[in-house]
Amino acid sequence: MSTIPGGSAPHAHAFDAERVARWEEQERAGADVQATRDIADVAAVEVIASSCVHLMSAAAVKLGLGEEEAAEELLDLDEARKLINALAGLVTAAAPEISDMHARPIRDGLRSLQLRFREISSIPDAPGKGPGEKFTGPVI
Repeated sequence: MSTIPGGSAPHAHAFDAERVARWEEQERAGADVQATRDIADVAAVEVIASSCVHLMSAAAVKLGLGEEEAAEELLDLDEARKLINALAGLVTAAAPEISDMHARPIRDGLRSLQLRFREISSIPDAPGKGPGEKFTGPVI
């Protein structure tokens, strides 16, 4: 059997599909180990703050505050309420652990989202009953 290109016999590979599959599996496992190492190098305060920023960004989009021209079309108060509640719970629970220096800007962002929610809601919540207010207290 010829392995020379252009030879008369079919081209034979020195490796087969099973070997390629093992290589790919090893590469995926290596990537998982690398991701674990990367996460291990990140301080808990950064993971918590990053999670808060993601929740804040998602809530802002649901409140029509996205950067795109049609941001108002993405308005969804039910979804925004859920995201704000989650953010309020997380920042309230994490504040003693992450220090006031990290919690303060998150709380400020949260308050802005809560005020925006009140501003655009057609049926206002009672004081203390708005999104996240069971964790933060009334926002007026």
